Amino acid sequence: MSFPTATPSTIDGAVDDAVIDPDFPLTPVPASHRRSFWSIAIVLLGFTVFAPTLMAGATIGAAFPFAEFLVVLAVGSLVLGAYVAAIGYLGARTGLTTVVMSRYAFGTQGSKFASILLGGTQVGWYGVAVGSIGAMTAQALGWEGPIAPALVMIAVSALMMLTALYGYEGMFWVSAISTPLILILAFWLTGEGLAEVGGISGLLQIRPTATMTWAAAVTTVVGTFASAGSQAANWTRFARTGRHAVAACVVGFVIGNGLMIFFGAVAALAFGEGDFTTLLVQMGMIGWGLFFLFGNLWKSNADAAYAFGVAGAELANARTKGPFVIGGAVIGTILAITGVHEHIVGYLSLLGVLIPPLGGVLIGDWIARWRAGQPPLASLTERWRWQAFVPYAAGALVAWVSNANGWGVAPLQGILVALVLAWALAPRGAARRGTDRAGGR
Repeated sequence: MSFPTATPSTIDGAVDDAVIDPDFPLTPVPASHRRSFWSIAIVLLGFTVFAPTLMAGATIGAAFPFAEFLVVLAVGSLVLGAYVAAIGYLGARTGLTTVVMSRYAFGTQGSKFASILLGGTQVGWYGVAVGSIGAMTAQALGWEGPIAPALVMIAVSALMMLTALYGYEGMFWVSAISTPLILILAFWLTGEGLAEVGGISGLLQIRPTATMTWAAAVTTVVGTFASAGSQAANWTRFARTGRHAVAACVVGFVIGNGLMIFFGAVAALAFGEGDFTTLLVQMGMIGWGLFFLFGNLWKSNADAAYAFGVAGAELANARTKGPFVIGGAVIGTILAITGVHEHIVGYLSLLGVLIPPLGGVLIGDWIARWRAGQPPLASLTERWRWQAFVPYAAGALVAWVSNANGWGVAPLQGILVALVLAWALAPRGAARRGTDRAGGR
């Protein structure tokens, strides 16, 4: 096994005497900065223990007998986990973020499209989460008028921004502290829900009160994190081996995400409310409700800020993510104050259509050309590669049409179309001299 080194001349031939940002936004993460499996797993688990996922579980849980819901959850979680694990594996093997990896597939200038797409959507999501915190805090405490919620949004945004500026270490410690407490609270509420309906046997007897097709239900499970999971490489690039990255993705995106969907379904069936923040407030536990909301979205939004920070660094070819984290956080906060969170359903649907096909292109191109090793970034000469843009456009179109008409699992279909086309269109026999393989098999 060998790792890339953060040498000066790795970015488009530019030479710099020092690595400015310890998170290596443009260069492969060197061996000295790789982390253990448990470190990566904690970060990804904190990423997916995410309050809005509860509502997805509530929606699915109400539409199926409980035994069938468990099968839907298992299928959707396996599909999501397999896709994210593939992206995570590439991150560990290359040591690169998703947007920098896109230079191999889309070209050194074509990768700017990926940076704008991924970074831009994460700025929007950042605004959605910040706005949700402000609105829920105002509702829980009975505040009137726009000033107090706006001040809460500005304060929490500043804290999230500082966490992202601190980098991997900041996100690790927020996850390590807040995730166990949030999971304890979620398990307790789920236990209360089971007691309310007479345990698992009681859940099995509850009849569906809504309707949803299998395809739509699996799409919902996959869609909860297909978009964010496309950027899993941003964190798994710190993994010591590809195997560690895959295992950490399973912990985060199969176990963590699956648990949150399960918790939301049980709460909805037992209490008629799948949102734990609202449920805790209704139970008179306002402080715990706000803790659940804030602790949960703090980590997730720090990840979003980190993602648009490294995307901005790639876009501007800058060696530090800091200015882009700050700029994106300011834009996201303005979006929050103007009410972007009120459009969350449509926004998440858009993310599920546009983002996953990009990951499919990266996987297909890597299988076709770079599985035996990739050349250094500085050796790349192609500025634009139509062999990546055509598969991406086809995958996004298929995902959009499928989503609009309820055909199959829209994100998965977009990924598969993009992956197969990228593999088929990639020239064979690409030179592999001077490879910089980053992870273990």
